[in-house]
Amino acid sequence: MAREEELHKGLSDAVVDMDEDLARELAQAVVDEGFDAYEAIEKGLSAGMEEVGRLYEEEEYFIPELLLCSDAMYAGIEILRPHIKKREDSVRHTVVIGVVEGDTHDIGKNLVKIMLESAGFDVVDLGRDIPAAEFVRAAEEHHAEIIALATLMTTAMPAMREVLEVLEKEAKRGNFKVVVGGGPISPAFAEKIGADVYAVNAAEAARLARELVA
Repeated sequence: MAREEELHKGLSDAVVDMDEDLARELAQAVVDEGFDAYEAIEKGLSAGMEEVGRLYEEEEYFIPELLLCSDAMYAGIEILRPHIKKREDSVRHTVVIGVVEGDTHDIGKNLVKIMLESAGFDVVDLGRDIPAAEFVRAAEEHHAEIIALATLMTTAMPAMREVLEVLEKEAKRGNFKVVVGGGPISPAFAEKIGADVYAVNAAEAARLARELVA
């Protein structure tokens, strides 16, 4: 295994094992050895968090573990973030992002935000448990091109549909691209509610966002 891959695997494992110190140490090694910081987040920390999400869904991990894993992820991100080579486009594009009403889990959303900012977007983060109308109001106010909706809870999925319904009702659906993602979301659900795209993870969300504004 190449050294860079070894570091990515180590970062992923550090997140799953809730090891903040190791995450910091390996993130610093990525920087010191001149490897790509964005890739280390995507293929290391983010990959680890996806595995944590799977363990959470299968009830092997619970909220306390989830929080400790996210602490390890953020410890690594803190070191890597200043070293991300930003994509500087001549035109800045804006994304409004938030966790939909009925859900307060924001780890995934926070990771997507970091990836979007790294990809050169201006990101307006509304936070969590956000009502449908608030997404639409914020997108208009900030002249956003994309609305990104997240949830980790099956019970909050109808709130995603509600955002699309508000856009349709106010005849504004054509003004914004809508990206959805999170544990229980699927491409079929995204299509059913009329979203533009489904993102399987944070790195994919950033890639798709770039395609949507291209």
